[in-house]
This record gives sequence, structure tokens and C-alpha cells, in this order.
Amino acid sequence: MRSRRQPSLTLRSTVAFSMVAMLAVAGAGFYLYQTMKASVLVYSDHAVMGRLEHFRKLLHYELAIEKLRDSPQIFKNMLDSEDDIFIIEEPGQQPVIHVNPLNVTLPELPVIGQDTKLSVSDLRSGVTDSGTMLRAATVVTTSGGREVRLTAAHLMGKEMAMLAAYRERIYLAVALAFLATALLGYLVLRRGLRPLRRMAAHAAAITPERLHSRMDSADTPVELQQLSDAYNAMLDRLSQGYQRLTQFSADLAHEIRTPVGSLMGHCQVALRQRRSEDDYQALIASNLEELERISRIVESILFLARADETQAVVERQKLSLHDESQRIAEYFEGLAEERQMTFQITGDGNVLADPLLLRRALSNLVANAIRYAHEGTEILMRIMETHNGARIEVENQGPVLSNETLGKLFDRFYRGDASRHQNSDSYGLGLAIVVAIMQLHEGHVRVEQPKPGIIRFSLSFPAA
Repeated sequence: MRSRRQPSLTLRSTVAFSMVAMLAVAGAGFYLYQTMKASVLVYSDHAVMGRLEHFRKLLHYELAIEKLRDSPQIFKNMLDSEDDIFIIEEPGQQPVIHVNPLNVTLPELPVIGQDTKLSVSDLRSGVTDSGTMLRAATVVTTSGGREVRLTAAHLMGKEMAMLAAYRERIYLAVALAFLATALLGYLVLRRGLRPLRRMAAHAAAITPERLHSRMDSADTPVELQQLSDAYNAMLDRLSQGYQRLTQFSADLAHEIRTPVGSLMGHCQVALRQRRSEDDYQALIASNLEELERISRIVESILFLARADETQAVVERQKLSLHDESQRIAEYFEGLAEERQMTFQITGDGNVLADPLLLRRALSNLVANAIRYAHEGTEILMRIMETHNGARIEVENQGPVLSNETLGKLFDRFYRGDASRHQNSDSYGLGLAIVVAIMQLHEGHVRVEQPKPGIIRFSLSFPAA
């Protein structure tokens, strides 16, 4: 089943930015709307309160209820809104003034005493049949010694219409903010992600023949600079690995071709004429040597392959480097005596290592020293504790090597001179195997030439 294609980063980022902009504008609009609504309500409440306070004082101090009863129209004309409600009445009698043009039914209102100062909390809200909100209150006063009740209400039709228009503008602003952010965000992101598209196009064009090509980081944004550098570094590693693999394949073919060619030549010569039994035995013995050589090459290559893929099993044990060095020196004592060479072992230290792998690494270094050091010299095996583990150094006196040669000693199948092709059981893989063993132990190996003619290999192990 074909998997569903995920939306692009540009689209997802555009939608995300647009949603953020829309929410920000909506939040600001909601806050401003609520602020305006509260201000409108406060203004309306104060208008109702001001009207009641004004007429309460007017009736109490200046205008008698009898005069008002005789001329109600004069008082009605003092009202500034034709939709507002204003009622003046004596308890138990018909209202003296009754202004309610829309015949609105008022909510139940508490009566505020004459000596009580009117506050916003004394006002009550209501809704007309048409859905218009109102604010109302009732107060008591005296006029000519008589108790009079004043009821005032303000219908907020104009205010609600203004708030409704403001809401529509907020909705429009939110929609425009989303669309504008989506359009501008898409254009900006398309331009901002251009280096990624160039990187993708560059990666798609990489082939084994174009591993030398690199990304130009001159105009790369700071946020992508690290990615660009890592990408170029990856190409460097791939190029180097591909070159090593190509060289390794060529060297392997050369190494295998030599013994196979020798086997074929011996067999062809033997088949040209009848041979004696001794001749056939000699041929078989010679062919067996070549087969053993091929077997050793194959075994070394398989070990390196398992080490590269971390498939080799490392059974760590606490080992004494001095004891292991002594064991290796005793094993190679006969070969060393043939070249009048001696061993000197100094120091001690413990490591956690696989015994067989550790002995193989030391054997390869010692065999290398015996093979290429000057006759009659001494092989020094120096062991020391370090702040983060232990180190063993194998030092010998031999020919002066160039820095280029030192850098290639650990390459597979590398042999710096013709003498390395003769009488060698490692076939240029011995030091490469040492590197693989140290990698399996999370350590490292290095070679240096502290002074001309002195070659020193060092194996560093992590703390036990």
C-alpha cells in the first residue's frame, strides 16, 4: 500500500504561522472588545445614575410634585432619549410621569432609600422583546413632604449596534490577518528554505564520480551553516571511504591474484608431461602453501569485516599488560634471536580486554618490529598507567620513515617498500587489524617517530 505523502515543511510552517497570527489578532480583538463593552456599560450605568440623582435632588429641593402633576409635558421634554424609560410615581397611585415609548417590561428592581447613595451594584439588567439590553434602577425621594419613587432605564440599542459593528471589524481583521500571514509567510518561507532545496538538489546529483563536489556555504544562513558544514564533512568522509574501498578492492584483487596465478601455473606445468610421485608431492606441498596464504588473507579480511560491523564478540577480562607482554616476548624469542634482537619490558598496568584480541594486537606489533627493525637492536615494550587508563608502547630502531609513510602504515594492504612483500604473513593487514582491535576495546592506536630511526607504536586502553 502506498504511503500517504506528508505535507511540505513550507505548507505546515505557513499554516502554523497563520494560526498564530490569527490567534494573536483574535486575542487582541477580544480584549479590546471586552474593554469597550465594559466602558459602554459603565457609561450607561453612570448615565442612569446621573439622571436619577439629578431628578431626585430636583424634586426634593426645587420642584413640588403638585406642579409636576399639573405640567407633566415640561418634564417629559427634559429627557434626552426617546427610547429611554423614566417613571415618577407616588406609592399606590397612578404614575405622574410615565415615559416608556416601547412599552418595555422592566425587571424586578430594588428600591434605594432616600439617604442611600446610588451605586452601580444597585442597577439591574434586562432585555426587551426585541433583544435590546437595558439597565435600570429605582430610588426614593420626598417632594413637598410626600414620598416619590423615581425609576429610570436606559435602552442600549445604539451601544449594542456599535459593539456589533466592532465585532464584525474584528472578524474581518482576523480573517485578513490569517490570509495576509499565509501569503507573506509562504513567500518568506519559500525564500528562506531555498538553501535546503539547493542542498537537496546537490545531494541528488552526487554520484561516485562526483564525490568531490561540495556545497557552497558562502550565502547559507547561520541556522543552516552547521547543517551545510556537516553535509560537506559527510561528503569528505564518503569520498575518503570510497577511495579506500576502491584501493582496498584493487589491493585485494592483486593479493588474491598472485597465489591463484601461482597455483594455476604450477598445475599447468605439471600437466604438460607425466611426473614422478615425488614431483607430485612437491607440487601438492607448494600448492598447499599458496592455499594457506590465501586462507590467512581471507581470515584477516573476515576479521576486519566483523570488526567494522562491530560483530566481533569482546569477552573482557582484567589482564596485566606486563604479563601479556612477557608472554608475547617469550613467543617471539626464537625469531628475535635469529636477528640478534632482544626485548626489554618495563612498567605494569591492568586493563579490561579480550585476552586473545590483546595478544593478537601485541603479536602484530612485535612481529612488525622484528621484521623491519635493524638487526642487533632492542625492542622496548614500555607500560604505564595514565589518568584515564593504561598505555603500552612498542618501540624499535629501524629505517627513517617520512610523515606520509607514517600516515599510511595503518592502511589495509599498505607496504611502504619492496621488502614488505617478502616473508610477510600479514600481507599489509597486520597493523589494520591492530586498529580494529583497539576500536573494539574503545581505545586507540598511534604511531610516531620521536627521533629519526625510532618508531614507536602505542596502544591506549580506557580505565579498567
